[in-house]
Amino acid sequence: MPGGRLTQQERQQIALGLADGLPYAEIARRLDRPTSTITREVMRNGGPTAYRADLAHRATERRAHRRRRAAPRGPNTPPQAHGRDAEAVREYEETFTTVFTQSGLPRMTARVLANLYTTDAGSLTASELAGRLQVSPASVSKAVTFLESQGLIRRKRDERRRERYVVDDDVMYQSTMASARSTAHLGEVARQGVGVLGPDTPAAARLENIARFVDFVSESIARAADQAREILHTKPETTSDSTT
Repeated sequence: MPGGRLTQQERQQIALGLADGLPYAEIARRLDRPTSTITREVMRNGGPTAYRADLAHRATERRAHRRRRAAPRGPNTPPQAHGRDAEAVREYEETFTTVFTQSGLPRMTARVLANLYTTDAGSLTASELAGRLQVSPASVSKAVTFLESQGLIRRKRDERRRERYVVDDDVMYQSTMASARSTAHLGEVARQGVGVLGPDTPAAARLENIARFVDFVSESIARAADQAREILHTKPETTSDSTT
């Protein structure tokens, strides 16, 4: 299996494969590359609908150039644990960041969230985040304020009374439930329009259909979140007389 970075010719083959609607695994097989390599390459460079081989190649060259010129990472940046490849971790964080930005998050906010998700502890202080990202504390503060408002992170004080920003299973549950409530509110507002516009008008019928659709979706999301939380947070009980 060939190693090293993707060549410009390989990127052109990726673009052709995406245009033909091929899955990542098939593109990877044709290039004799791991599927994960193709997935990271595409998601890092615009996603399957916006991927362009020439732009992706130039972006990779710019990133490599910046890494060569960059100063050593800050003193607050911990060494990679568990024998991880630091370069592979940075590339994965960048891929994760791209996914978040494609979902609508500002880039700095996405970088903060990606770093929190890829941290073993699931929590970092503002100074730790600033050191890992090599940005100002003000940039971190703005990002975490937005993330907290969306229910994507929470704050807590550690034993040294430092404020830490946390992502965990419960944060994802709370975020999902907040999204379900926001969706349900849209349904409520749509249904109010039925009375305003008249129950027998085309506009009112449209709003009623929207309200019913949104009600169903929001209730389904909330129900699925409750079920997932119960299943994923429940540990199987063990008994001394169990047999295998």
